[in-house]
Amino acid sequence: MSLQSVRTFFTENAPDIAVLVTEQSSATVALAAEAHGVAPEQIAKTICLRIGEEIVLLVAAGTARLSNRKFKGRFAAKPRMLDAEQVLAVTSHPVGGVCPFGLPSPLPVYCDASLQAFEEVVPAAGATNAAVRLSPQRLAALVTGEWVDVCE
Repeated sequence: MSLQSVRTFFTENAPDIAVLVTEQSSATVALAAEAHGVAPEQIAKTICLRIGEEIVLLVAAGTARLSNRKFKGRFAAKPRMLDAEQVLAVTSHPVGGVCPFGLPSPLPVYCDASLQAFEEVVPAAGATNAAVRLSPQRLAALVTGEWVDVCE
């Protein structure tokens, strides 16, 4: 269901972008970088966070670390990560395949400035062995993402 919802998303919104399914797992940044032949930094990891009562997605470079100071400065709250069960319930994507595409209902998406260092990034695509390749600007545009600087 999750991979299919992402495929449907791209068919409807960006038919020029192919969903890439690999034999090997890409469930971690290191595995994804190896599977897609890119630097770990180019993997666009999606983190599901709770800010107060609101659930949001943050997409950041694979090796970027969330800065509590920057995050609190931007959102006036401390980020709380959701557990794997909550992430699946909210996004329909399993941990390791979480992405801002093909969600069951809209969530605010924030794209960290760490992504802007690359011409192409590789976010997951709804499964632990699926991804897409696109520019950070295209990613943000497709998901109506807001640019923020909350990583170190």
